[in-house]
Amino acid sequence: MLKLEHQTLNDRAYGALKQELISGGFSPGQTLVIRKLAETFGISTTPIREALQRLVAERLLEMQNNRSVIVPLLSVPAFEELTRIRIAVEGLAGEMAGSRIAESGLADIQATLAGMQGAIEAGDARAYLALNEAFHFAIYQHAGAPILLNMIRDLWGRVGPYLKLLMQADRYIPQSNDAHRRIVAALEQRNGPDVRAFLEEDIAVAAAILAENLRTTDRSSADRT
Repeated sequence: MLKLEHQTLNDRAYGALKQELISGGFSPGQTLVIRKLAETFGISTTPIREALQRLVAERLLEMQNNRSVIVPLLSVPAFEELTRIRIAVEGLAGEMAGSRIAESGLADIQATLAGMQGAIEAGDARAYLALNEAFHFAIYQHAGAPILLNMIRDLWGRVGPYLKLLMQADRYIPQSNDAHRRIVAALEQRNGPDVRAFLEEDIAVAAAILAENLRTTDRSSADRT
């Protein structure tokens, strides 16, 4: 019983930390302090430590020479590689969902889209990005492909810390929701190939903005050296 309880705490800590990566709760380069994380999530330090080690082993986090754990900083080539993989994998999930989604699932996605429009009108970029995550994963869950879904979660765990930078790009959010409306229209028509095409477009547009941000950061760092 104690062993089961310990394992449950480990899984809870791992799930909480991974979700923070996916949703952009951590920042690129941020040092993760075990005691602070334990306080934040209401979990003791041992499960947090073991969860960090697990995420380091999965390369979602990085251990420094001084044994501190940080959120990895992505180079432009690494980010572009992740984007190409995301386009392929998430596009596939979208196409599969397009032919499988039930009316109840579609209604939930339509409601999320309406919420995103409300966030735009309220000027609430943080709420928009949270709903953006919910929108994408609601689609992917209807692909009926749990292995594929786990792959997508791992990819978002790598790029998620950078997604909050989209809040600084005024042109992104209205443009992104236009793409989301096209995705929903394709889902309504059960047109898997169009769902895939519009998802790929949505990912590519956001990635282009983030890649330019990374290039600007790299140039600024080079100028200071």
